[in-house]
Amino acid sequence: MADTETMECITEHERILQEIESTDTACVGPTLRSIYDDQPNAHKRFMEKLDARIRNHDREIEKMCNFHHQGFVDAITELLKVRADAEKLMGQVKDTNRRLQEAGKEVTAQTEEVICCRIQQRNMTTTVEKLQLCLPVLEMYSKLREQLESKRYYSALKTMEQLEKVYIPRVSKYRFCQIMAENLPRLREEIKEISMSDLKDFLESIRKHSDKVGEAAMRQAQQHRTFNSAVAKQLNLGHYTKPVYSFNGRTHVPNGLLMNDDTGDDEEADEEVLTAQDLVDFSPVYRCLHIYTVLGDRETFESYYRKQRKKQARLVLQPQANMHETVEGYRRYFNQIVGFFVVEDHILHATTGLVTRAFTDELWNMALSKIIAVLRTHTSYCEDPDLVLELKNLIVIFADTLQGYGFPVNRLFDLLFEVRDQYNETLLKKWVVVFREIFESDNYSPIPVETEEEYKLVVSRFPFHDAEIEKQGFPKKLPMSQSVPQIYTQVKEFIYASLKFSESLHRSSTEIDDMLRKSTNLLLTRTLSSCLQNLIKKPHIGLTELVQIIINTTHLEQACKYLEEFITNITNVSPETVHTTRLYGLATFKDARHAAEGEIYTKLNQKIDEFIQLADYEWDMSESDGRASGYLMDLINFLRSTFQVFTHLPGKVAQTACMSACKHLSMSLMQMLLDTELKQISMGAIQQFNLDVIQCELFASSEPVPGFQGDTLQLAFIDLRQLLDLFMVWDWSTYLADYGQPNSKYLRVNPATALALLEKMKDTSKKNNIFSQFRKNDRDKQKLIETVVKQLRSLVNGMSS
Repeated sequence: MADTETMECITEHERILQEIESTDTACVGPTLRSIYDDQPNAHKRFMEKLDARIRNHDREIEKMCNFHHQGFVDAITELLKVRADAEKLMGQVKDTNRRLQEAGKEVTAQTEEVICCRIQQRNMTTTVEKLQLCLPVLEMYSKLREQLESKRYYSALKTMEQLEKVYIPRVSKYRFCQIMAENLPRLREEIKEISMSDLKDFLESIRKHSDKVGEAAMRQAQQHRTFNSAVAKQLNLGHYTKPVYSFNGRTHVPNGLLMNDDTGDDEEADEEVLTAQDLVDFSPVYRCLHIYTVLGDRETFESYYRKQRKKQARLVLQPQANMHETVEGYRRYFNQIVGFFVVEDHILHATTGLVTRAFTDELWNMALSKIIAVLRTHTSYCEDPDLVLELKNLIVIFADTLQGYGFPVNRLFDLLFEVRDQYNETLLKKWVVVFREIFESDNYSPIPVETEEEYKLVVSRFPFHDAEIEKQGFPKKLPMSQSVPQIYTQVKEFIYASLKFSESLHRSSTEIDDMLRKSTNLLLTRTLSSCLQNLIKKPHIGLTELVQIIINTTHLEQACKYLEEFITNITNVSPETVHTTRLYGLATFKDARHAAEGEIYTKLNQKIDEFIQLADYEWDMSESDGRASGYLMDLINFLRSTFQVFTHLPGKVAQTACMSACKHLSMSLMQMLLDTELKQISMGAIQQFNLDVIQCELFASSEPVPGFQGDTLQLAFIDLRQLLDLFMVWDWSTYLADYGQPNSKYLRVNPATALALLEKMKDTSKKNNIFSQFRKNDRDKQKLIETVVKQLRSLVNGMSS
């Protein structure tokens, strides 16, 4: 084991020595450290090994030196021999050099002169070359100055660009070129300022000319719309054809197909339509855009242009305070807006990126909201339907114009529905005045017709058909008054006026038909109905006028179907179409007729009350006059003459009025008897009152209005009759015995009524018959009255309990 370890240690020392010999000195440290990291006392053995290796190398070095020593000695001997020859050669070279220098002095002088001439020649050539390089720069700079003086700024910028990139770099070391290069940024700023000033002038110019641009564009749209309408009519087209046109070129409208309208006559139609390019010089915008693009500041220019145009848009959208007073105010407002967007559309298509579609859409949406708000506000002030109609036509042309440029206008047409409601309101207000004037001028008498021409004239204005009247000879009278054909005509005029607004709204015939029917319904149910109701309530309208109003409403109600046909003929929409709105005229005229009937009943009752107030009974008379009272005879005569007028009324109306009058008369007479202020009634007054009631019954039995069955009308006085019979016959035993029986003779006599009247007679008997207590018959009668009064009070108390 010891021998083996010794061998390994020796082998390791050999390896370490080889590493030391073969590696760099700086890297020997780790190798030497490994010696001390090994077994104890290993470094001693390594030192011994190292000493042995050193001794071995020393022996090899000594052998090598001994081998080369003789050659070294021989080389030193030969070198000593060559030194002498070298010194001799050095002397010869110095002598040769001296003689050569002396011989070349003249040649050197001449050579120097030649060199100076060559240098001068070279300098001249260089100067010419440099001047040739500088001349184009100077020429370009001179050209730049000329371009600036002639305001050709875009060309000047191109020249600057050439100077900077091509010419100045060639001669950049010269001072004048440096000065030029320093001046170029200043010139660029001057060009920017000048072009921006031109742009501001342009913006101010288009702000002033926007109305002219818009007027030209709207005139062109109107001509195209008229042209398309004419073509559609010639081709028998029944629907509106949307015009397809471009405002960026000139348009010629064929004179043969153009119809006359408000925008001009045929001669104007042949003229070329001016476009935005014809009215506005856009070169400042193009020039400024190109300049800023070349200068690399295009974004600044675009931002400034859009910001200024937004400000101008807000100014354009601000209406004048009195714009709603005339159509010209609206026209100027629309012209400015159209002009603004026509210019923007031209800029959008003529430039790249200065105005984007998103920017114009943003402006349009902002403008559209403002326009709609302005129109809503100003149309609410308008009371003239003609002005509203002209405004509608302007809005349609305005919308068509901008739609031709690709702007969405659906919200404008939606706004027109609101304006249509406003238009209908103004029409309704106007027709209120028309109807009032018709009613005020009407004489409320049947229309007299003297000749057949007059009859045809009336029938042409109002659909009247009556076989019996047609058979009658002339002169004759038509049952309605002159207001009926006038109202019918005015309703048709209203439909025409309402139809005018529906034109050019790009709506279907069904929608137009629905609009017309709804507006006509408003006219009938609101305006005409209100006028009729107010007319009926007027105090100066008497019974004769009310009768005529009922007759008039009957004929107007019958004419409603002809109004339905009239609307159908206009719109070509069948009334059987689903969801077709029906006219409510029937209900309107029925309501008016019912109101007139009620007013007839009221006025009849009022007239009866007026006659009743004239009654002057002597309630304490001993016996009657033997004839009816004068006021009552006058009242009956009035009723007879009044009911004769009712012959033209429908049977039930006349019968109801007659029955109502008789009931009211009966009730008034009954109240007269039972008046609490009336304290005493004599038998003579009862007899006189009975004569008046007899006249009432005779009037009822004379059938003042035909159609009553039997004695139906007389039943209105049955309460009075039974009450008076009870007192005239003094049949209290029968009354008291049969009270409550269904077949009682005095079934309609109320105990309370009989008691009140009997007490009035009781007081009279006491007053007028002071000595009645001394007469047996009077005493018996007084006792009977007291007995009856007691029994009646018991009946009344029994009823109340």
